[in-house]
Amino acid sequence: MKKTILSLLLVALSVPCISGAESLPPRKKTLETLVKVNDHYFRNHPDPSTSIPYYSRKKVYEANLWTRAVYYEGLMALYNIYPRRDYHEYMTDWADAFKWGMRRDDNTTRDADNYCCSQVYIDLYRLTPEPHMLTKVKSTMNMLVNTPQVNDWTWIDAIQMGMPALAKLGNVTGERKYYEKAHDMYVWTRDSLAGGLYNRKEGLWWRDKDFVPPYKEPNGKNCYWSRGNGWVVAALARVLEESPADDPYRQEYINDFKALCEALVKCQRKDGFWDVSLHDPSNFGGKETTGTALFVYGMAWGINNGILDKAKYLPVVTKAWNAIVNDAIHENGYIGYVQGTGKEPKDGQPVAYDSRPDFDDYGTGCVLLAGSEVYKLK
Repeated sequence: MKKTILSLLLVALSVPCISGAESLPPRKKTLETLVKVNDHYFRNHPDPSTSIPYYSRKKVYEANLWTRAVYYEGLMALYNIYPRRDYHEYMTDWADAFKWGMRRDDNTTRDADNYCCSQVYIDLYRLTPEPHMLTKVKSTMNMLVNTPQVNDWTWIDAIQMGMPALAKLGNVTGERKYYEKAHDMYVWTRDSLAGGLYNRKEGLWWRDKDFVPPYKEPNGKNCYWSRGNGWVVAALARVLEESPADDPYRQEYINDFKALCEALVKCQRKDGFWDVSLHDPSNFGGKETTGTALFVYGMAWGINNGILDKAKYLPVVTKAWNAIVNDAIHENGYIGYVQGTGKEPKDGQPVAYDSRPDFDDYGTGCVLLAGSEVYKLK
């Protein structure tokens, strides 16, 4: 008997201890969290067409601005896993209010912030296909395709705002021209703008031409803004989602996606979040939800689609998602640690548990995107 107990003890000691490893919440709990977050948003925005006040600038923005469009990207992701009728009605009412058009709706806008909303219009069209839903989307995208410029995306946020829209329309229509234009514009930003905003050596992206070397962070390292790199992660995931298996650019996008995710793993904080400055935690360092949520979204999508190694990336995703749920989301669904709009670490400060960013929509969208993809993990 003593020998048996001793043998079992030795076996137990020889097995790696996994009790300390983090686990994702049950899927039911994840869904409850997402519903809570969205219910909070609904309470504060009962009318989806109401303009967005920007108090610090004393301006009012149309509610089809990019900040609001990103929220609807998240709501669409939630709807896809939990198709409540009121979610669909809320999205449709929003699109109807703007007659399925772009911000500054003259069909000539080249600003990706203004046509980010078309991503959601296309997804709504897929649910209930009616030609008028895509009339203005096609007009804007055709304008981009039929003009020679490829130098519109001068900041990396624009890759997320614009590139998936072209890919989604390519998927819906079956026309290669949209995929080709998306690739041409992406490559210009990646490789040509200011010598290329993508640093292949480090796997990360400079936000725009103002941050390429010789610009440095206070600690002497390159400046990589968390949310900006998050937009690129999300963009590549969303474009790959829309790309056919034989797309000639698919492997190129996968390579960029995997390199970026690999670089991000090295930057994750011990508490699961990422700092606003990926390589300088001393420059407005601390928990930040939007960049973290976008990284969770991209990495979880990569796992779910067999692009990222689950054994390596699931612990990263788990730690980050648990950090968001436990440290950032209030009991009433409010989301803390959201950096306000800007383009670098010092912008949109302070970032705290109770701080109020200048817009309350894109942070919600980022969390809904992340959680909806986490929900799919098996």
